[in-house]
Amino acid sequence: MSDSDDDRTVSRRTLLQASAGTAALSAIGSARADDGNERDDLARRFDRDCPDATIEPSMAHCEGASMEGCADDHPTTVALQSAVADALERRYPDVDALLEAGYKPYFDTLETGDDSWSHWLNPAFIGDGDLLEPERPESVLVDNETWRSIGVMFIATQDGAAVEPPAVYGEDIDADAELCSPWHAHTGLPGRFAWWFYRQTYEGAAADGDLEFPCRTPCMLHVWTVDHPESVYAHDAPPREDRDVDPADEPTFDTDAVPGEDDLGWAALPEDVVPDELPADLAPFDPSGVDPFGIDLGL
Repeated sequence: MSDSDDDRTVSRRTLLQASAGTAALSAIGSARADDGNERDDLARRFDRDCPDATIEPSMAHCEGASMEGCADDHPTTVALQSAVADALERRYPDVDALLEAGYKPYFDTLETGDDSWSHWLNPAFIGDGDLLEPERPESVLVDNETWRSIGVMFIATQDGAAVEPPAVYGEDIDADAELCSPWHAHTGLPGRFAWWFYRQTYEGAAADGDLEFPCRTPCMLHVWTVDHPESVYAHDAPPREDRDVDPADEPTFDTDAVPGEDDLGWAALPEDVVPDELPADLAPFDPSGVDPFGIDLGL
């Protein structure tokens, strides 16, 4: 994987073929829900080979993970959040810097239905073996109103495969220390699709013949650099009123959109950054929040 101008691109035909394969794997269109069916039963029919998968957004703690020992004022948490904030300020403060550093946008935050923030993923950092590395975060979380970075998402992969993530603290340090390892994986269809879309679009997985739709995503961990009422490691984004950041400077790339006035989205970015097929074009369900069986996904 590379963040150079020589990145592989996936053709429209290849990506659509991959999407068709995903739909087939997920039995889209082959099952219909009767009014009396339970959602869990529908999920089992929807993903026969993924016993933990659900149609609606859901996530699961990674093996051995725990938030029981996590505290925002713990010295390790303070140090990690400070290091992340410093890296974002110096290297990845806004959309301009993210594009220059090779980050790829992912909007349509399907697992929450909240379009006020977006994930930006860096193929050069995903799978490089450096986990919990503030200088090389696999994903940067961006506030779509101000176009400013407000946190990171670490992703536990190496050489394209999911790996067991390390604890933030509390493991092999002190037998009496409580474990803080707030890693989670997405098992719901929207989050799994988001990871599949990234791999097909930016890693060329479809071109390599890897059309497999995952049963779950790799383990992921958020670190927010703005105040969050739940936790530095919370899964959901902080309420907008807690994001005390000024709008980014006017971007250097060609756009009619203005940070602080126009929400960040595909339409605000230059054409060479926007994939040929967007998540809404390829999703094996209706991005508006209604799945193919007519069940409200709560998106």
